[in-house]
Amino acid sequence: MKINPAILEGKVHTDLRGSLFYNNDFDAKEVRRIYFIENKDTEFVRAWQGHKIEQRWFSAVQGSFEIKLIEVDNWEHPSKTSMVHSFILKANQLDVLHVPKGYISSIQALEPSSRLMLMADFLIGEVKDEYRFDADYFKI
Repeated sequence: MKINPAILEGKVHTDLRGSLFYNNDFDAKEVRRIYFIENKDTEFVRAWQGHKIEQRWFSAVQGSFEIKLIEVDNWEHPSKTSMVHSFILKANQLDVLHVPKGYISSIQALEPSSRLMLMADFLIGEVKDEYRFDADYFKI
């Protein structure tokens, strides 16, 4: 069964005590590792990197990000005109973007000092599964 990238929408509850951000649709049982990304500025685009075996979950914890995803059709020579899926993640929503295995990503901060949390289903070094392509490889 093919799995497509999808946003699991977060929610917020606010009352006189403050705000509670939550995402009851996100099931973290497959998460084995967590790390954060802060791009150096809003002009820098961290592109293109992905995984054939591993899956990821992204959530903006500060600021906002544009995440672009491409499903890789050939890991040695991917099509340069592949379809690009674009998502916006904002910290004030606690949305979680599920990135299934087989995708590469481009990550751009939309606000200064934005911070993105990434969760992975494999520990570092557990599998050799990192693929990188030049930022201008794809014609998007």
